[in-house]
Amino acid sequence: MSETHSNISPPGSPSDAATGSGPGSAAAPIRLLLVDDEAGFIRVMQKRLSRRGYVVDTAGSGAEALRILRGAAYDAAVFDLKMDDMDGFELLRVVRRMAPEMAVIMLTGHGGAEEAREGMRLGAAGYLLKPCEMEELVCAIERALGRGTAA
Repeated sequence: MSETHSNISPPGSPSDAATGSGPGSAAAPIRLLLVDDEAGFIRVMQKRLSRRGYVVDTAGSGAEALRILRGAAYDAAVFDLKMDDMDGFELLRVVRRMAPEMAVIMLTGHGGAEEAREGMRLGAAGYLLKPCEMEELVCAIERALGRGTAA
């Protein structure tokens, strides 16, 4: 159900460095993992972020995200808060141990101030409510990676 790329390589690999096409970096594109159980939403986001120069892989569940993360490295990830198999907070707790350096943005249509505080306490670099503007998501990713300062 998800659309993951099969050509997964670690960030900064020779193939990434040769492209120099990523946003915010002349050296390598930003590798991003999108995790959401809404297939239509994730397809649209993947397409829109890819057009902006991101290398985007997707997972339709928390368990699928963990399988992907065991075999590939990402600069950042965007997790939906409410998913069937595990919520975004549970996924974030596990990912903090697996890939502590990876920036994580929480994205949800079911949250508020308390959820945002909990996400930040657990190590999320940002928290956005659906629907959000694409520019807002891009700015949050860039800020989380220390590459942007736009609000």
